[in-house]
Amino acid sequence: MPSSLSPHNMSKAHEEVAEADLMPVEEFEYFSERQRLTEPSALRSTEDAEDFASSHNLTNQIDVLKKASLMLYSSTEDEISGLSDVELAAFSREKTHKWHQPRLLYFTIFVCALGAIEQGWAQTGMNGANLYLPGALKIDVSSTHGAFIIGLINCGLFLGQASFGAWLSEPLNNHLGRRGTIFVASFFCLFGNLGSSLSTYWPLLILCRLVLGTGLGLNSSTVNVYAAESAPAYIRGGLAVSWQLFTAFGILLGFFANVAFYNFGPKIIWRMQLATPALPALPLMLLIYVCPESASWYIKRGRYDLAYVSLQRLRNTELQGALELYSIFISRCTGTKASNDGEISYASKFKSLFTVPRNRHAMLASYTVMFSQQICGINIIAFFSSTIFSSSGFSTFAALWASVLFGAVNFLGAFPAIWSMDTIGRRRLLLWTLPPMAFTMFLISLTFNLPSGPLRFVALASLIYLFCLLYSPGMGPVPCPYSAEIYGLSVREVGMSFAISTASMWATILSLTFPELLATLGERGSFGLYAGLNILAWALCWAFVREVKGLRLNEIDLIFEETPFSFMRQKLKDVIGKWRRLETKKKGCEQIEQDDTNS
Repeated sequence: MPSSLSPHNMSKAHEEVAEADLMPVEEFEYFSERQRLTEPSALRSTEDAEDFASSHNLTNQIDVLKKASLMLYSSTEDEISGLSDVELAAFSREKTHKWHQPRLLYFTIFVCALGAIEQGWAQTGMNGANLYLPGALKIDVSSTHGAFIIGLINCGLFLGQASFGAWLSEPLNNHLGRRGTIFVASFFCLFGNLGSSLSTYWPLLILCRLVLGTGLGLNSSTVNVYAAESAPAYIRGGLAVSWQLFTAFGILLGFFANVAFYNFGPKIIWRMQLATPALPALPLMLLIYVCPESASWYIKRGRYDLAYVSLQRLRNTELQGALELYSIFISRCTGTKASNDGEISYASKFKSLFTVPRNRHAMLASYTVMFSQQICGINIIAFFSSTIFSSSGFSTFAALWASVLFGAVNFLGAFPAIWSMDTIGRRRLLLWTLPPMAFTMFLISLTFNLPSGPLRFVALASLIYLFCLLYSPGMGPVPCPYSAEIYGLSVREVGMSFAISTASMWATILSLTFPELLATLGERGSFGLYAGLNILAWALCWAFVREVKGLRLNEIDLIFEETPFSFMRQKLKDVIGKWRRLETKKKGCEQIEQDDTNS
């Protein structure tokens, strides 16, 4: 790599962003049915690679870009002359040693994971505080008004995400980049957590929870996109699991903190529980600018030269980064509509989610997974597990420890998804785990018929842990990274904002209604209702969720060109075809047995 493009000679992070801001946006992915991605023919020659290099300040990289242009249209690397042994070995290791990646890539994913820890810890801090808040703030939970206030305090975090954080993501990303937005989000989280712990009356606490929700909404909208854009296609799903994995780790840390503060006294314990989730925000703010900016963000602004530098830092070889960069360029040239009038407005991008078929199909899939994650009931258990265990006959201390084990199961259960996301696939993970989740939730509802005692204690706890274990490798890790990867580049931020807003809106509704639902239907009826909602979630995922494992982000566009009706019809044909083949095979076996008997 020439010294002019060496990461060590790049300007400071904020200067890179400012420099990118000065460049006009040359093209935007703005798909319509008449502008489908097709295999390019006019851009196959190495001359096109030279034109690309000279147009984007990459003249020193012409040789490697020529190799990349040839590789795009060759079935194997062996067909291309001039590849070094190191380059051939690197592409071979993508299949045999796919987890062998630069340390900086894993460091970037780890820094992103700090944002996930913030998310999980903030949820469980409130979980433990629910046991002490009513007394400390003089809220009568036995009254309808008091129950509503507690529900509002709990859902303030989600309400802030849905109303403010998610929708601020696009403009902040546009001006500050991925790293700048994550930095600002962490500041909101730091302020929101500390403000919550210092609140002296419930309206101020609700306000601070809204501020915290704004920061978490910015984080979750941006971190998942940043991780998806940084990872290679063949391990993108596994690396993206880090969000759910470390959200679960944050939940576990929060539960441990709740137990650790048990003897602090009711006046101080809830303040400690609400303050400690601020801890991950500090290292996140300090480390985020050590990571490279997203190459996709630079490309969106026409700065392929800066995107090239980012990819070189995140890939094993220069050629792998060049191939990815040139592939995105080809995709944008052949499947997008150029815009010379500056950036498309926020309103136009949001409108395109509904009016452009490719975007609308992706939005429907994203809405489905986010909605399904909420109605499966996991957040209700995460928020109210201590309350549920306590109301079932557990002592307060035992309820806290039972919640710690819930957090541990949630964390450890997410590990298999690191491998299964890119082998089994996103769609199958959802379809395979939701039916047993529904059955387990139904069994949980039946445990409330048992008399209070050890049997009910063991049955309820075991089934909640089993439900969490089933949730962790499927419904847990899939929705956020899936939503982050399926949108086109020009609408990726606003699409992810819509996804996070959807999840947070439904989490708000469920948090507000669950205390009243418990009072109206009781534990048995409430969990029985969620069992039915899991069945609904399975039906929605079967109908609208499409598989994208192993595809580059720019290759996903073709998957969402197909209409939902056509997609469902094809899946139904597949089911009928498999059933007919099984019937034919069964009849063939019966015929063979009959012939053997007759002979």
